[in-house]
Amino acid sequence: MTSPRSDLFAVPAAQGRPVPHPDSPVALDGPRISLGTPEFVADPHGAYREMRRRYGSMVPIELAPGVPATLVIGYHTALRILNDPDHFPADPRIWERTVPEDCPVRPIMQWYPNVLRSAGAAHERYRRAFTAAFDRVDLHELHATVEKIAVPLINEFCESGSADLVSQYAFPLAFEVLNRLVGCSAELGGRVATGMAALFDTVNAAWGMDHLSRALMEQVQLRRAQPADDVTSHLSHHPADLTDEEMLFNLIVFYGGGIEPQQNLISNTLLLMITDERFGGDILAGSLSTRDALDEVLFTDPPMANFSITYPRQPILIEDTWLPAHQPVVVSFAACNNDPEIAGGDRTGNRSHLAWGAGPHACPARSVAYLVVQDAIDQLLDALPEIRLAVDPSEIRWRPGPFHRALVDLPVTFPPSPRLR
Repeated sequence: MTSPRSDLFAVPAAQGRPVPHPDSPVALDGPRISLGTPEFVADPHGAYREMRRRYGSMVPIELAPGVPATLVIGYHTALRILNDPDHFPADPRIWERTVPEDCPVRPIMQWYPNVLRSAGAAHERYRRAFTAAFDRVDLHELHATVEKIAVPLINEFCESGSADLVSQYAFPLAFEVLNRLVGCSAELGGRVATGMAALFDTVNAAWGMDHLSRALMEQVQLRRAQPADDVTSHLSHHPADLTDEEMLFNLIVFYGGGIEPQQNLISNTLLLMITDERFGGDILAGSLSTRDALDEVLFTDPPMANFSITYPRQPILIEDTWLPAHQPVVVSFAACNNDPEIAGGDRTGNRSHLAWGAGPHACPARSVAYLVVQDAIDQLLDALPEIRLAVDPSEIRWRPGPFHRALVDLPVTFPPSPRLR
């Protein structure tokens, strides 16, 4: 349902160009804020505060050199946009005509026939198939699957007394869970993971898209011929009758929504629980729960900090700001969740954050994601309850990129422990 709007309305298109407005930062020709600088990556929340002071709820940004966009940092403004697909569709095909082929963010933003980059009837068709595939995931069996994957990973480092929880735990666990759900072999899954990492980092994104596409097309063709009880097979044989190309690009969405965000959510939540006294007590049988930590991270450092990209059909006015037709509008989940208009008080048990998105493009797999991430964290902390950060918190490093909030590594120490059985 579209939210009631008194200050958000469409205006006639003006040859696809923004309508000048003296108070509109988006219409200015001045410098835009880059989300990929080391300064932004080091202190995004400080950057969001400064953005809010200077611009209000909408900020002129640059996703890559020469790629202008608007970053939405107001919670209520974001909800309006996310719940108004008629004026803010997710289909980027007109925008991408203006972007060079070698643009680093183009592969992750351009149109594909999938649930993420479509609108209208096409989106509804893809979403029905996508949701049906998730609905057939057995959550009890998934719980056992996470444990089967977690225990061998923990056994690889538990006797050493130290580990990097990103490369040795969060990434391989999220990756292998997705492989099992999709029905991918280890070899195909490894190629997918390599390509997906390049895609999200936007450094070698075109190569990453090609690499993972080749691997997943092999998986599609395999499951067309030999169906099994996995997501690929369920998508392949859904009444929506997806083509091979549609299968490929919807599987890319499945992996994109599973590997990178889940890896980041596991790592970011572990960082909070290891360094924050409120959760440290829980590790050794005390205060707040893993689910509380998860929800706090989804508020403060969500794994996809800036996403849910839409492309206005025509110039549109929001809160005295004109947004140009077809120019990307990016929702900052991290900034919106910490909007002073909604912040304050104890957030324990509060799940009103936007980390899963909202509206017709909201994540359909949040129950699966919650289960995987919570089980992964609980398995680790049950096995190694005295885990500690191996470096000063100020030395923690974050990966650059306009979309994710992702640790480079998470070095920890703990008393050497016997292998799990």
